[in-house]
Amino acid sequence: MTPTDGLQMFLFLAVVLAAAVPLGWWCHRLLDGTWRIPGETWLFRLAGIDPAVGYSGGHYAVAVLCLNGVGIAVVMTLLLLQGVLPGNPQGLPGTSWHLAFNTAVSFATNTNWQSYGGESTLSYLSQALGLTVQNFLSAATGIAVMAAVARGFARSTTTDLGNPWVDITRVTLGLLVPLAAVFALVLVWQGVPQTWGPSVTAQPLASGEQVIAVGPAASQIAIKQLGTNGGGFFNVNSAHPFENPTPLTNFLQCLALIAIPAGLALTWGRLVADRRHGRAVLLVMTLLLVTALGSAWWSETRPVAGLAGLNAEPVNLEGKEVRFGIGPSVTWLVATTAASNGSVNAMHASMQPVTTLVGMALMQVGEVVFGGVGSGVYGLVLYLLVTVFVAGLMVGRSPELLGKRIEAREMKWTAVALLGPSAAILLGTWLACAVGSTSIANPGASGFSEVLYALSSAAGNNGSAFAGLNANTPFWNVLLGVAMLIGRYSVLVPVLILAGSLAAKPRRAADAGTMPAHGPLFILLVAAVIVLVGALTFLPALVLGPVLAALGSPS
Repeated sequence: MTPTDGLQMFLFLAVVLAAAVPLGWWCHRLLDGTWRIPGETWLFRLAGIDPAVGYSGGHYAVAVLCLNGVGIAVVMTLLLLQGVLPGNPQGLPGTSWHLAFNTAVSFATNTNWQSYGGESTLSYLSQALGLTVQNFLSAATGIAVMAAVARGFARSTTTDLGNPWVDITRVTLGLLVPLAAVFALVLVWQGVPQTWGPSVTAQPLASGEQVIAVGPAASQIAIKQLGTNGGGFFNVNSAHPFENPTPLTNFLQCLALIAIPAGLALTWGRLVADRRHGRAVLLVMTLLLVTALGSAWWSETRPVAGLAGLNAEPVNLEGKEVRFGIGPSVTWLVATTAASNGSVNAMHASMQPVTTLVGMALMQVGEVVFGGVGSGVYGLVLYLLVTVFVAGLMVGRSPELLGKRIEAREMKWTAVALLGPSAAILLGTWLACAVGSTSIANPGASGFSEVLYALSSAAGNNGSAFAGLNANTPFWNVLLGVAMLIGRYSVLVPVLILAGSLAAKPRRAADAGTMPAHGPLFILLVAAVIVLVGALTFLPALVLGPVLAALGSPS
């Protein structure tokens, strides 16, 4: 690691943690009703919503599923009919049914996997009205569900987890829209296009002409990063100079991947009335992120045998963003796979095997190292429950967390939520290798890594790609779409049921035998449980891919 890389890493982490404090405070004020959207009374009355009506865990889940289901239907309709709809100056035709299904599911589940080139496949209307709107709603859904889970711990003997329509509205209009509007203006200032005009035709010095795609890009890029969505307006995502034109935009976009998830860890502590616990959750995430960053940067700065003799320092620059260097490229890779974002500023397939292993592992554990907005925190709650359950068994005491006793019902739903995405990754990888091998560009360990990465990205609701895989086929679009649905809702629904079960229980006062949900021991135990569960589940598959490649497999 060079001194410059080290300084960049320190600055990145310092700004993330500094930004987490005001963001955590503001999110708490929105979610507990301390601050309300101006005119929200009239807005709710117009929509027929009674903010005083609380929802049980099951009803909260149904509301969220209905909202996301409508979003999927709307986006599919836009994509299939975009050829006859306005806002299409390029005259692009409608997409295939399987690509429409994959894309609609991808953006509704906060995955933003893309089997297409944005500027050459989707119209301005599809990008702005379909994808950008879903970027807001999917992010707001994650934060709302996190708030509902927090209320399950904070409240006693009730079924009321809050009102999902109120939560989603306040988060969207009070947090995401203002931040995205300001960020979009910054991006426009730095050179990102924001126009509904047609593509620009340039006359190069050589003969011929060059068609340069533009469009309403800044507005989509702002929320794709802040909402941990990640879908690129252009095909090469944040490696495109129109999406990420300067070192400043690179730093700010990388910061935006992590900032709100970091703040929500502190929001969680405030909502459950234990700020020390919120800081402990943030420290668990930070500890694992620093470990991942160190491992990936070490891997990418090691001499590469195949480049020996070509230059004085034979490191791997293939696929990196040469405008910024190895450090920011690797930092982005770790941040995007940790934060359930999926945007890329470099070619992940060109990274060293240990680096790709880090990225896969961050997705496979459920992207709880900051993770998606809201979903990272409520995903981490599952590991908190496993931790206190194991600790309770070790000392012969009934496990409890934040004053709520954890019993068989809670652990069963925890197991369902942890196993759902894992099964989608492993079974999907088996099925893809058995049936969809014609889309795999490389044989051996590299080809297996392509497939494992794709399923990890889809089921982890990440959206980044390993490259080398032709995913725009009926088989792959349907397989990855189903994996996205399982990855999102096999966690979201169980955690809401868990929250409802916990809310119905009385909150117990801590006593001498209660395990504190903060402090160094708790932080290390949670981190260890995350690593162990991930290793026990995925290490055999990782051995066949990046580990085998790191050991020198010729393929």
